[in-house]
Amino acid sequence: MAPKDNPMGGSAGGSDSRFFSTSKKGEMHELRMELHSTDRTVKVDAVKKVIASMTVGKDVSSLFTDVLNCAQTANIELKKLVYLYLINYAKSQPELTLLAVNTFVKDANDPNPLIRALAVRTMGCIRVDRITEYLCEPLGRALRDEDPYVRKTAAVCTAKLYDIAPELVKERGFIETLHDLISDSNPSVVANGVAALSEISETSGRDVMKITASVLQKLLAALNECTEWGQVFILDSLAKYTPADAREAEGIIERVTPRLQHANSAVVMSAVKVILSYMDIMSGAAHQDSIRALTRKLAPPLVTLLNSEPEIQYVALRNINLIVQKRPGILENEIKVFFCKYNDPIYVKMEKLEIIIKLVSEKNIDQVLLELKEYATEVDVDFVRKSVSAIGRCAVKLERAAERCIGVLLELIQTKVNYVVQESVIVIKDIFRRYPNRYESIIATLCDNLDTLDEPQAKASMIWIIGEYAERIDNADELLDAFLETFEEEDPAVQLQLLTATVKCFLKNPEETQDMVQRVLDLATEESDNPDLRDRGFIYWRLLSTDPEAAKLVVLGDKPVIEDDTFRLEPNLLNLLVGQIATLSSIYHKPPEAFVVRNKKGATGADDIVGDDEEGDEEEYEDENDVNRGGGDDLLDMGGLSMNDNAAAANNYGSSRLEADMFGAAASAAEPEARMSKVCAPEKSGGIELWAGFRQVSGAVKLELDVRNISSQVPVSTLAVQLNKNSFGLSPATQQIVFNPPIPAGGSGKNSVELVVNPAMLVQAPAGQPASPQIQVAIKNMTTGLVFYFAVNFAFEALFSPDGALERSSFIESWKSIDDKKELYGTVSDLPPASTDIDNVAAKFKAHHIFLIARRPVPNAEGQEVAYFSMRTTTGMVFMAELTFKNGVNAAKVCLKTEQIAYGVQAKVALETLLRS
Repeated sequence: MAPKDNPMGGSAGGSDSRFFSTSKKGEMHELRMELHSTDRTVKVDAVKKVIASMTVGKDVSSLFTDVLNCAQTANIELKKLVYLYLINYAKSQPELTLLAVNTFVKDANDPNPLIRALAVRTMGCIRVDRITEYLCEPLGRALRDEDPYVRKTAAVCTAKLYDIAPELVKERGFIETLHDLISDSNPSVVANGVAALSEISETSGRDVMKITASVLQKLLAALNECTEWGQVFILDSLAKYTPADAREAEGIIERVTPRLQHANSAVVMSAVKVILSYMDIMSGAAHQDSIRALTRKLAPPLVTLLNSEPEIQYVALRNINLIVQKRPGILENEIKVFFCKYNDPIYVKMEKLEIIIKLVSEKNIDQVLLELKEYATEVDVDFVRKSVSAIGRCAVKLERAAERCIGVLLELIQTKVNYVVQESVIVIKDIFRRYPNRYESIIATLCDNLDTLDEPQAKASMIWIIGEYAERIDNADELLDAFLETFEEEDPAVQLQLLTATVKCFLKNPEETQDMVQRVLDLATEESDNPDLRDRGFIYWRLLSTDPEAAKLVVLGDKPVIEDDTFRLEPNLLNLLVGQIATLSSIYHKPPEAFVVRNKKGATGADDIVGDDEEGDEEEYEDENDVNRGGGDDLLDMGGLSMNDNAAAANNYGSSRLEADMFGAAASAAEPEARMSKVCAPEKSGGIELWAGFRQVSGAVKLELDVRNISSQVPVSTLAVQLNKNSFGLSPATQQIVFNPPIPAGGSGKNSVELVVNPAMLVQAPAGQPASPQIQVAIKNMTTGLVFYFAVNFAFEALFSPDGALERSSFIESWKSIDDKKELYGTVSDLPPASTDIDNVAAKFKAHHIFLIARRPVPNAEGQEVAYFSMRTTTGMVFMAELTFKNGVNAAKVCLKTEQIAYGVQAKVALETLLRS
């Protein structure tokens, strides 16, 4: 006897895990036979096997027509499975998907409301442009269907259709129909109508919700009757509504307040968001009693959230962090609930500490200090550090409690636990900066623990204390001298503090520290590669040698005291984030646009740039793509270059230029000009004014120099050039520039230096950070002996190679293979008219070896066109870009993809700069 239909689409018995068994030879043929079986049970099992194969990543698209034929059934379970398959393969088989249209249209008129809703929902999920025109009629009927389940499904489908074809939704009047659904008798339909309108508002950037007085009352009425997630949609819409006056705000809050007792934490947080938003409107003196009453009502539900699972606790704590910054009074008497439990996960403990610091006051500081002192004896090092840091922050926040906080820190220092002592030193430095000349009596205790300091930040803090209070420490010079023994191995932060502290010590006690300051200045200016340290060393040296009194004013001058940063979010950002409570923004503490990029359908789909034949010849390009991606470990692909032989590198450039000429790539029109910028003023470089820029000439990177002799009586004849280590590994092929004839006073001359890639000059970008565009240059006037320095941003397009054009199929494969996290987005506005025409842009880009791969109009977006470009550097890095233009708009959207994400910012800046030029 056949099993009965299960209306929920589940299996009638047994486990579906058997469908995920290992595949066997001839399985496709066997599945095809089963799909054509007359036995309904066999057919259902066959479709389940297909879905299982699809789920684990197997390609079962060859069974498309066989699975589609199974849709001709009244069995809801089978129909759901077939529709799931269609949704998955619709994009890769758009032509075949059209064969299912008749089935969808027929099912949309089925007597069973479940099937009608299923058909409309599936058509909405199939994001194929050609399906949308067939969706409109069934969707229009579904929005007015007699069954509320169909209507609420159609409401969500309308939002999906708007994402694909916004103009179609407007033309058919679906937005007006959604407004009508807000007046529906069924609360679930109202909630879905609100959700759809909210989604459309976010997608379009326009307020299509338009809450009027009558709509407001309908939303409030539906709030009590719809499902919990429906309540969330309605509450989120209410949070965006601005009441006419305080009286209306109070009335809405009264209707929303019962939601604070809801079991679902999302409903609670959305209700809190509405109440906090409206409390700002009730700011007058007449409403102070109401504000106080609401403050008391908000505390219990927030406290209750801390009894949930750790994940929900964390989300609640991140939101509470914002709430206590906005209105500290809500939880000022509830600090105990934020004390850490022994079994709290570390991420919950860390967040609780942040809130404890925000809620600490003179009334509860003793209780908090006891708790923090206990935390400082825990086993988790990060938690202990955070706890010690919290004690210091309490001292900075509460002046009257600072002495008690220092007492606790001294007790912790006596434990001699390495990381406790180091964190204590760091926070005591901040206390000294907050309260100068008040607690210096503890310096001796700190000096007794110098041997335990081995972390850069702790060392730097202790060195700052020694330098700042050198006159109160008898052996300050000896203590600093001990650090100087390992100066060259220290972290840059420690080196900088050592340099400053030694100069302070010298200014306070010049007789005994002269040799020491000379040694430090020598180390900083002659032995160090760190430009910050070197520059500071030169500044101190010149100050001390020219005007010691001025040096005292600069180095020993009074510094402003540091401020309490407990409530460190800007008021405008805080108000924005409070309006985003119960969303990801409130967890990240960032506005949505900082981490969400909305993509229109067709705006960034590299799949569509070639047309219907994109899937062909994939294997032909597989090896080529592997080669392109093979340089992942060596970002600049410089493994074959000699580390010390710039001449050899120059020869490599020469051979690449020869190859380019053989293929006709470099023998094109005039070379692009360098973008010159003033880098040296005459008063800093012996009367010489210097302009610099970068460009590529016949495949070689050139540093272009424009030298103007403003006031030097000695003609400029020979300059020597040296580059500091940089993100591009560039160094001069030859170091001397000769001007023939020499440049007299009032004259000018131009010259260039060829730059080659030298791995020894490469500075890797820090993990997760973009490569620095800055190149630091030193130039010596060989006639006068004067050396002057400047920094200039590198024009990244000067590195683009003539062989940067990718094949279309290769472009598609590479685009698909790059993770979305390695995408960069931007909008370039105020473009000149020539930069809004793709033909002009392509010609301009080509001169810089940026090649047009394809262009196409954006579907359902009249006047919009997308162009795809590729570029490759001479060091092997590949970049792909998508530019979107719209007729009549002097702006363009830029999307750039690359595996070398550290250099992606520079490539994007190069494109934007060329567009604006």
